[in-house]
Amino acid sequence: MIAKEITMKHFLVSNVFAIIALISCAQQQSSPLSTANLNSMTNIKTDTATLGAGCFWCTEAVFQQLDGVLKVTSGYSGGHVANPTYEQVCSKTTGHVEVSQIIFDPSKITFDELLEVFWKTHDPTTVDQQGNDRGPQYRSVIFYQNEEQRRISEAYKKELDKSGSWSNPIVTSIEPLKNFYVAEDYHQNYYNTNGDQMYCRYVIQPKLEKFEKVFKDKLKKSKSL
Repeated sequence: MIAKEITMKHFLVSNVFAIIALISCAQQQSSPLSTANLNSMTNIKTDTATLGAGCFWCTEAVFQQLDGVLKVTSGYSGGHVANPTYEQVCSKTTGHVEVSQIIFDPSKITFDELLEVFWKTHDPTTVDQQGNDRGPQYRSVIFYQNEEQRRISEAYKKELDKSGSWSNPIVTSIEPLKNFYVAEDYHQNYYNTNGDQMYCRYVIQPKLEKFEKVFKDKLKKSKSL
C-alpha cells in the first residue's frame, strides 16, 4: 500500500469540513465582485491578475495587504474539470491550480508591482511545491488575461533569471487564463477569519511578517479588505 503524505494544511481542512457538517447541511458559494461590477460601483478603472503561488490561503493574505488591491478571491484555474471541488483539486487529476484572482486599481498599483510581490513571496524554482504543500495544484503560475500581461510577465521572468536572484532556474509557468472557478466559501478571507489556526500561525503569519517588512511602503493604511 502506498502511504499518502498528509500535510498540516490537509489535516486542518478535514477539521473544517467536520465543523461545517455540524453547522449546516448545505454551503452556499459566494459570487466574487467582478472587474465590471467594481468599475460600475466605484467609477474606478480596474484590472485583474490571476496568480498561483502555492496555497491560496497564503497568497490571498499577502495580496490583501497591498494598497490599490480592491478584492482578492481564492479559486481554481487551468484545469479541465468544470466547477471543481477542493477535494477534486487535491486529487491531482483536474489540472487545476490554487490561485488568487486579484482585482486592482492600476492607478495605485501596477501589474509589474504585483509581479514583484508575487515572485518575492514564494519560491518560483520548486516544481509543484511550496514548503510542505506538494502537488501540481501548488505550482507557480501566472495566468495572463491579455497580451500586455503576457509580455510583462515573460520579460520580468527573463530578467530575474539573468539576475541570478535564485540559484536554480525559475519554473513559473506563464499561461493564458482559460477559466476561473471560485473556491468554497470557507477558503475566502481565510487568514483574517482563522488567524488562530495552526497553519495560519506557523506558515502564513511568518510569511506576512517578512512581506510587510520588505513592502512596507506598498501596504494599505488600514489592513481590512
